[in-house]
Amino acid sequence: MARLNGGTGISSDCSRPTAESRESHGDRILDRCVITRRRSRGRNYDAELQRCHLEASPVEFGDYHPLKPIMVTDTKTRRGARKGSTSSSSSSSSSVPPDPLSSMLDGTDPLSMFAAASASETPAVSHSSSAGDLGRKRREKEEEAVGPDFEHWSSKRGEILARFTTTEKLSINLFMGSDRAGKALSPGTSAVSEKVRTRLEELDDLEEGSQRELLNLSQQDYANRIEELNQSLKEAWSSDQKVKALKIVIQCSKLLSDTSVIQFYPSKFVLITDILDTFGRLVFDRILTMCSDPRPLPDCFTVDEVNDTAKETCLNWFFKIASIRELLPRLYVEAAILKCNRFLNKSGIQETLPRLTAMIRGIGDPLVAAYARAYLCRVGMEVAPHLKDSLNRNFFDLLGTFRQISGESIQNQLVVQRVEVPEYLTLYSPAINWILQCIAYRAPESLLTEMMERCKTLGNNALLLNSVMRAFRPEFVAARATDFIGMIKDCDESGFPKHLLFGSLGRSLACADPPESERLTILNEAWKVVTKVRSPQDYINCAEIWVEFTCRHFTKREVNTVLADIIKHLTPDRAFEDAYLQLQSVIRKILTYFHDFSVLFSMERFLPFLDMFQKDSVRVEVCKSIMEVFIKHQVELTRDPVILNAMLHICKTMHDSVNALTLEDEKRSLALLIIGFIRMVSFGRDFEQQLSFCVEARATFCNLEPVLMQLIHTVNQLAMETRRVMRGSHSRKTAAFVRACAAYSFITIPSLSSIFSRLSLYLLSGQVALANQCLSQADAFLKASVSLLPEVPRSISVEGKLRSSESFLLDFINNFLATLLVVPDHPEHGVLYLVRGLLNMVQDYTWEDNSDAKVRVYVSALPLLAAMSQETYLYSIPKVDSNETLYGGDPKFLSEINKLCETLVGQILDHLKVLGRDEQSARRQGALAFSLFGVLLAHGDLRNNKLSQLSVNLWNLSHKHGHCETRISVRTLEYIKHQTQQPDMAHLSDAVQRLALQSRT
Repeated sequence: MARLNGGTGISSDCSRPTAESRESHGDRILDRCVITRRRSRGRNYDAELQRCHLEASPVEFGDYHPLKPIMVTDTKTRRGARKGSTSSSSSSSSSVPPDPLSSMLDGTDPLSMFAAASASETPAVSHSSSAGDLGRKRREKEEEAVGPDFEHWSSKRGEILARFTTTEKLSINLFMGSDRAGKALSPGTSAVSEKVRTRLEELDDLEEGSQRELLNLSQQDYANRIEELNQSLKEAWSSDQKVKALKIVIQCSKLLSDTSVIQFYPSKFVLITDILDTFGRLVFDRILTMCSDPRPLPDCFTVDEVNDTAKETCLNWFFKIASIRELLPRLYVEAAILKCNRFLNKSGIQETLPRLTAMIRGIGDPLVAAYARAYLCRVGMEVAPHLKDSLNRNFFDLLGTFRQISGESIQNQLVVQRVEVPEYLTLYSPAINWILQCIAYRAPESLLTEMMERCKTLGNNALLLNSVMRAFRPEFVAARATDFIGMIKDCDESGFPKHLLFGSLGRSLACADPPESERLTILNEAWKVVTKVRSPQDYINCAEIWVEFTCRHFTKREVNTVLADIIKHLTPDRAFEDAYLQLQSVIRKILTYFHDFSVLFSMERFLPFLDMFQKDSVRVEVCKSIMEVFIKHQVELTRDPVILNAMLHICKTMHDSVNALTLEDEKRSLALLIIGFIRMVSFGRDFEQQLSFCVEARATFCNLEPVLMQLIHTVNQLAMETRRVMRGSHSRKTAAFVRACAAYSFITIPSLSSIFSRLSLYLLSGQVALANQCLSQADAFLKASVSLLPEVPRSISVEGKLRSSESFLLDFINNFLATLLVVPDHPEHGVLYLVRGLLNMVQDYTWEDNSDAKVRVYVSALPLLAAMSQETYLYSIPKVDSNETLYGGDPKFLSEINKLCETLVGQILDHLKVLGRDEQSARRQGALAFSLFGVLLAHGDLRNNKLSQLSVNLWNLSHKHGHCETRISVRTLEYIKHQTQQPDMAHLSDAVQRLALQSRT
């Protein structure tokens, strides 16, 4: 910082002319403006501020409101008025001046225009839309039957496929095409009859073995083969091979009679019924297309609107399906195209459903029959949800098959496949649950009572009882929770585990509240069964459900008891390692109902429960979920030691998970959560305790830079809060405390890797230290930031892209220069040592090629030096003596400022000359000249003839090549003319006459 002492560091020979013959006209302009002394004009900041105030004009309020002229209203046609006449409530008072926004609308408001347009279009609807209105009413009626609250089959598909799996090998029969298509017609046979006979023979081919069997398939291979059949179906259909498509569907339907791997049957049902659904959709769309000539049918068409060709085609499909010999494929395929009955007669579906329901009675295997009924209910809910009688008949038939489960054939089958009865019964759950869901949808409460009575009649069949509790509305089940508990107790434990029944009951109670007087009894009865479950996996599956009921209706005491029981069951043999999903669900449910973290962390078993998350990734996710809830719901600042210790432990867990492989997004996410916690910590007036917390947090979270930056901001805020409390007059104790805060920041900042973060925090901390009268500390911060400038790279990474650092550096230097106005000089370092040091660093810095950044810094430094030469500074810091007080307008001090100004202006003029030698730099030269002109106009004393001449020449140079924006030039001239009206600025009138606008040509 020594080279600028005495004004000799940056070359002060700013007036040396050059005699080279190749000088440009711009160089000669600048050479004629040699000045030996420059000084700034005196400023009266208070008077200037007063002149800038807007003129106050009295306003009569009354009904006046600035938004009153604009009133957006819906414009509607009046009853009884002539067609096209409208009325609007928009009004505007002539006594109120026009609003600039409303004037842009030419008296019309766009919202009112749209409303008027829609209102005018409404009566124009033609009478031909009456049929559409009828169709819309029918659709609304159907929507009333099956609304958005109905859980569709597609939502259950993934759960079934994931739940019912097997490791056994599977087999499948693949369709092998037919070779009859190439046979020639026998002589004397009509083409039509031969075509019919050929198609019937093709259907018979499937019965005669036109297929091959694939054995030893894994579950995934089996699913892939089924998907291949689905694609083959679509390809055959698109290539107009309808018989082949039908054969594929028949073949797939026959697979549903195979129960050789019984554990996989529910998943097989899901996969194959997807093909059936595809087939049914293709057939319906084809027939619908045939009805669309010349115009498409409405969504809710009638039989009378269907043409004969479509009806004949539809009948043909039903005749083909009726010729299928085996019961099961005939049943499934006809159910798949059940919707096509709409093309034949009004009551087709209503007549077909009972017949198909009766056909299912011919299926011997109860499991196969149950899923056939489920599919029929599924199709029935899609095409005729109002026909509940068929659904009820289906269900009652299903109840009659329960006796077969205990029959000899089924028991032998289970022995052969080594399947236990409880596991076998769970295979029925998806089918029974779906059938009961269809029956219970929007059913009255009395139906639940009837179902409960039927369960009792069947000896409280556990499988049926489980489905009843899951199918009916939770409100109905919760109101009868005590009755259900009594029925569960009477169930046979061997057939269906009771903990599964209590799990189903718990799901209903999590959605609806039982009577308050019964809640504790319900919890005790349920937990007696749950806690006796030996299998850790079965235990946690059931306990997880009842945790929500406990959190919803009870206090931390009961929740703590439940957590203790979970720890007791899952700790042996580290069973918790297989139950992380359920344990995470327990945490989420607790956090849903407990937002008071002082209560949450006072549970003795909560933190030990967290310790069961031994896997690092899972532990971090749990900690993140806790932190998110804390930040969202912790409204008041806290100093509770219980909360602080627990949250520090959780935040430390997140912090310690960071390593070299952690992604930047993950680091940012963790840092934001920890910062959210730090912001919620406050020790009130105990500032020393707050600083101690920040010291501990710095040691704990040293690997996350955003957290360290937040800690520095927190400590700086703490110092300013101390200043506010002491009203700017520190005692010995508080002075020592704010110095300790400054020391904290000074120690922490160097650990940051981002150089611009260090620069900004050095400057900010220096400003805070200066505000607290810590002059030595402020001086150290500012010198550290100046010393750091040479390390600034020429490019930095911003959002993954390399960008020039020049703009960031210029912003920082401008902020730094603004701060230097109030920083007093150090008695041992000479006049303006920080300004000189900064300019030396700027001079030595390696700027980009063809960059004007260095010179722009020089231009920015001139207003600072002009402000320093004033008798009274523009701003100051209370109880801090700036240079205005230290020097008191001393001539030597002003002389140093003038010398430094001469040096800077000389450097700027030299750079302008260099730019003038290159035609490609004309735009840069003009912009820089205009910038310097603005500084001289605002801060220079233009009563000095040579300085005035320099400003005129700079104006001319900036407009020489026509690159200066005319709009800005015009406004600048208007400003100068306005300034000449001030008594102390009359001298500008001579200069403004010499400032001319030049065209771009």
